[in-house]
Amino acid sequence: MPPATIRPVAIAVVGLGFGAEFIPIHQQHPHARCLAICQRSREKLDQIGTAYGIERRYQNYADVLNDPDIDAVHINTPIPDHGPMSIRALRAGKHVMCTVPMATSLEECKTIVDLVEQTGLRYMMAETVVYSREFLFVKHLADSGSLGKIQFVQASHQQDMDGWPDYWPGLPPMHYATHCVGPCLALERKDALEVSCFGSGRIRDDLVAAYGSPFAIESAHLKLRDSDVVARVIRSLFDTARQYRESFDVYGSKQSFEWQAVDGEEPILHTAKLSESQIPKRVPVPDYAHLLPEPIQRFTTHGVYDAGDHQHLSFTQGGGHGGSHPHLVHEFVSAIVTGRMPYPNARQSANWTCAGLLAHESALAGGMSVPLPEWTFSGKTPADKTPSDKTPSD
Repeated sequence: MPPATIRPVAIAVVGLGFGAEFIPIHQQHPHARCLAICQRSREKLDQIGTAYGIERRYQNYADVLNDPDIDAVHINTPIPDHGPMSIRALRAGKHVMCTVPMATSLEECKTIVDLVEQTGLRYMMAETVVYSREFLFVKHLADSGSLGKIQFVQASHQQDMDGWPDYWPGLPPMHYATHCVGPCLALERKDALEVSCFGSGRIRDDLVAAYGSPFAIESAHLKLRDSDVVARVIRSLFDTARQYRESFDVYGSKQSFEWQAVDGEEPILHTAKLSESQIPKRVPVPDYAHLLPEPIQRFTTHGVYDAGDHQHLSFTQGGGHGGSHPHLVHEFVSAIVTGRMPYPNARQSANWTCAGLLAHESALAGGMSVPLPEWTFSGKTPADKTPSDKTPSD
């Protein structure tokens, strides 16, 4: 537990689309403050800055990094910017939390890992699924022994990205795979050791031309390091009919958990050794607000944060990412103030991201097994703690 007199972590939120949803959480965390915001659009920068009472407003990222009062940056920019912006921040002496994925190349991931180990700064990839209420529920079942021996895990992330701008058209599915790779590795805190992936189907020729990636769906198997469990992940972005879904299924010897198939349903828990009709049961997933400091507990629930007089700037909290946002903020801030590594740390973030990048390379090579680099293996670190192990509040 941090001492009551500790100086709050001064955070700059960079990118105010999705990133703006985190501003009130940073503001109300007992050991953080949102000192600055950064956005290219002056109009949007001033709208949000006024709505949340933030005086330091930067249009240039370099100005954020040159501000000596800023301890950490929370990056929520387009995917191609994640690696370069994280690298610049670490070189400038700032802690980093960055939305997924970590980077778009193994080289960028390796540079981030090296910088963290050279500087002692904190890096955390803000993977929402592993702090969602559904994942925290199944993680509790696994840690308590209710599932028995874990036999198999699988996850999917399917989304129709037609009409999205810039770098999205034709993006290889596994280049943005952390939402399905992350939970498979986080359940028992394992690394991906090697990956084999096949591509299936074909997207439109105009989409193929962008990245040279023809596949409508990529499905991969991950061999887990120091484990007899194999994980399967499925990813699609174009020309595949499916409601948006991030899902995670766990099959154990005593019980198995299957994520809800469509929005509005409850997940299913299967219990072994019962009559067939009694094996499956829909279960409500509890709220895990009790793991958080009281001032940010309300952000785990579905609802809208009221931005005062600026109603056009209200932001949905909890919906879409399973109440994960305050857990991400708390994990990052707590890691800084207590001196431990966050989860996932730089090596773990690299393992999750590179598993997807290498899965696509495997698919292009017809399913060839590809090993993960050793520098993505986490080993024993202070981050090897489950969310339920963490100090829940102050």
